[in-house]
Amino acid sequence: MNAPREATADVAAAAAPMPHAGFGNHFESEALPGALPIGRNNPQRPAHGLFAELLSGTAFTAPRDHNRRTWLYRRRPSAVVGPARPYAQPWIRTGAAMGLPAAPDPLRWHPPTVPAADAPAVDFVDGLRTMVVNGDPALHTGVAVHVYGANAPMRGRAFSSADGEMLIVPQHGTLTIRTELGVLAAAPGEIALIPRGMVFRVEVDGPARGFVAENHGAAFRLPELGPIGSNGLANARDFRAPGAAIEPDAGPVELVRKSGGALWTSTLAATPFDVAAWHGNLVPMVYDTRRFNTMGTVSFDHPDPSIFTVLTSPSDTPGWANADFVIFPPRWMVAEDTFRPPWYHRNVMSEFMGLVYGQYDAKPEGFRPGGMSLHNSFVPHGPDAEAWERATNAPLAPHKLDQTLAFMVESRWPFRLTEYALHGGHLDARYAECWAPLARRPLP
Repeated sequence: MNAPREATADVAAAAAPMPHAGFGNHFESEALPGALPIGRNNPQRPAHGLFAELLSGTAFTAPRDHNRRTWLYRRRPSAVVGPARPYAQPWIRTGAAMGLPAAPDPLRWHPPTVPAADAPAVDFVDGLRTMVVNGDPALHTGVAVHVYGANAPMRGRAFSSADGEMLIVPQHGTLTIRTELGVLAAAPGEIALIPRGMVFRVEVDGPARGFVAENHGAAFRLPELGPIGSNGLANARDFRAPGAAIEPDAGPVELVRKSGGALWTSTLAATPFDVAAWHGNLVPMVYDTRRFNTMGTVSFDHPDPSIFTVLTSPSDTPGWANADFVIFPPRWMVAEDTFRPPWYHRNVMSEFMGLVYGQYDAKPEGFRPGGMSLHNSFVPHGPDAEAWERATNAPLAPHKLDQTLAFMVESRWPFRLTEYALHGGHLDARYAECWAPLARRPLP
């Protein structure tokens, strides 16, 4: 497994340099001087003979503070594309209708194998495997969680999803992601957010593995801070966006598009990464989780996991998210007279977890980097017997959880399983045994 970048007091040094900062901000960028119109979006004759094109991530009449769109000035409109044909990728699933019922049991998966460097080439698209699904992208509800394993770049091809924005969580290996608006790099410990409908390509620096949360609902946004105040958790300024970058002429290019839960392939005569300038707030972004300002108790009792929310996709019921993306990063544990790991609980929300690196405090042995777990709505779960024994008897001195990163995709909709999740060879059939040593307590 790739070691995370060394954490330092100056966390600003950890992120790859990109020219734009701020979640939800409006940016403008030029790869070709003079390509960006001034004071207008759609001039009669854009500079350099370019074509103006609007990419809308929300309805035109969405409230101003939620409206997301970007104007692109490109060498050829994206409408110039060959007819779409079905693309055979048997492992991708979308929406509750394509899933299988999950028994009300706790589930855990061992890490999928990282493709060997000398194995047959597999890129990001062909290496995607869906684990869990819910909702319906046609109704703009729900989220799917995929894993990916790749040992080759996406050569001569590109990808986009009309079904949802893609939150990519590298676990092993660094990704270079070329988008229509510029180039991102994301290593383990960082996340990349690609807007719904945006075309991108993923390159790897060797064998790579990770996770993707495909959000079909309202676009991810920063959660409200409430009594925390105006600072803390994920700060808007720490989300970074790229500058415009034109790829040299290359073609033809295969464009694989995900739409309606299916994959389709078309042919482009030349690269789709031909945007000479752009402006707007619908942009791809990278966030370094080492910049997350963790909050926690300084008196007693373990806080709810909502205190670790990085991004949220709200639903029509306030506080009951379509999807929350939550992380469990390094942090101090100082609570007095408190069982410090997460408590035993049953939750109306459904929880899908993954471990990026290090050790998760509630499952110190069985939950390995690259592994996953699912606890659907009201399925009881909590620390295994070893974690309970250790935490119950530990002296409560201040303790730092370090070199660890787990994440959780939490949803109001119960998750359904895919055939790959059930029969792909990674399901831990003995997971529930981790609680067996917890003996029934005698009454006095």
